[in-house]
Amino acid sequence: MENTKITLESLNKGGSSEFVGALGDVFENCPWLVARTSSARPFHTKEALIAALLDEIKASSTEEKLQLIRAHPDLGGKAARTGKLTKHSTKEQKSAGLDQLSEDEFFRFQRLNKAYQKKFGFPFIIAVLDHSKESIFSSFETRLGSSRNAQIEEALMNIGRIVSLRIKDVMEK
Repeated sequence: MENTKITLESLNKGGSSEFVGALGDVFENCPWLVARTSSARPFHTKEALIAALLDEIKASSTEEKLQLIRAHPDLGGKAARTGKLTKHSTKEQKSAGLDQLSEDEFFRFQRLNKAYQKKFGFPFIIAVLDHSKESIFSSFETRLGSSRNAQIEEALMNIGRIVSLRIKDVMEK
């Protein structure tokens, strides 16, 4: 992202709109979750902020959780090829080489994304920064054999990890 890191002090002192403006993109296209966390200020540590953000996921309704899951892009998909990902997703997918897929890899991702979406009704979500292209393919194949409820929980767990990594990326040490 930018070179300027966000401080806890600025998050705690600013208004709700500044809070959302600073952190609104840590949840993929769901700034409303950050907005809900604003009222939990002040945060004394980065870890307390992360915990509050993750608590908002847990407190969300089932439909809101599905909305959050569905807000994520397909891995290695068309949005990545056309530059339509968020800054965070672009950086994350690039870290695993998903921005430089061969045609075979691209079509494999397309096939897996389509099968996963058809079976579960939402995109496959994994904390890409923790993985390589190969481990993502492996996880995709394994998780396709799972139940929908298990995959909702898996997606939410991975979103929690993604949010934690994004906060650590944008916050001052």
